[in-house]
Amino acid sequence: MKKLFLFLISLIIGIILFVWIGKTIGWQEIKNAFLIFTGWNGMVIFILTLLIMLFSAWRWQEILKAQNVEISFLELFKAFLAGFGVMFLAPVLLWAGEILRGYVLRRKNKVSWTQVMTSVFIDRILEWTVNLIVIVLGSLYFLYKIGLPSKNLLIIFGGVFLIFFSVISYFYFKVSKRESIIRFIFKISGFKDFDKRNFLLEAEKQIFNFFRWENKKLQKTFNLSFLRSGAMLLRTYILIIFLGKNIGLLSSLSVLGFTYLAAMIPIPAALGSHEAIQTFAFDSLSLTISSAAAFTMIIRAAELLFALAGLVIIFKVGVSFAKGMFFKKVEKLGKMINENDL
Repeated sequence: MKKLFLFLISLIIGIILFVWIGKTIGWQEIKNAFLIFTGWNGMVIFILTLLIMLFSAWRWQEILKAQNVEISFLELFKAFLAGFGVMFLAPVLLWAGEILRGYVLRRKNKVSWTQVMTSVFIDRILEWTVNLIVIVLGSLYFLYKIGLPSKNLLIIFGGVFLIFFSVISYFYFKVSKRESIIRFIFKISGFKDFDKRNFLLEAEKQIFNFFRWENKKLQKTFNLSFLRSGAMLLRTYILIIFLGKNIGLLSSLSVLGFTYLAAMIPIPAALGSHEAIQTFAFDSLSLTISSAAAFTMIIRAAELLFALAGLVIIFKVGVSFAKGMFFKKVEKLGKMINENDL
């Protein structure tokens, strides 16, 4: 109930922001800019978005291979899309998407929950490490070219950035020292029997072992993370050209960094938060603010297609699970009837 309440609150905040920005800019201007997302232009954005998804799934597959888990790319991609659908539409439900893609993956594959959740945690750390690098580089260029944003934007998005940066930095500090984070959390929480929780300590050990620079899989997955961000940068650059302006790759990097910043705020599909920060960025880069709204909606529309595909997979898994439970009940009932007849 609490999670549903948080989801509804975040959704309402996003809708209010979105409507306010739409009225400020003008819906007709947004519509005119959005019409660019048709035909060949739309296909290019869709293909680049697909490439981003494929790089993400490939990275996850390499992480699982490091744990001696071999799974076909198609099966893994389905599980990834299922998790992406939840993360995209309900980011306030922390770890729900990760747990779901783990469940979908385990249905047809011999893989333990420890392996699944370890791989997913590593995947998220890698992604946000590279995202933070992009945010820092993009922000530095933006500050050099434009200057500081408004006080409100600086407080909101700067605060969110500092939280993520602190968490990631703390993780790498502990990894470098080989000091258990789990033990520390249990200690300050008052747990005295944490040594008995071996599955958590074992998962942490696997994560720490993966984050050794001599580990070739770590290097490969970092490279895949940068390729993913490269595909997102290319999509940003090309989409801005489609909207009628060429601002160059470095300015596009700043725009991408703001996209990552907006994604840090747990609002469904970054509705409203993405528009708010990109309106500022586009205006500062001498782009029309109607193009900013069109930019965010086109990105959202392209990613929504894959999120919906993920929901279809979730639905099919749910139906299959329900059928399995139904037939088990029928089989159990049949056995009871046979026993009574005897």
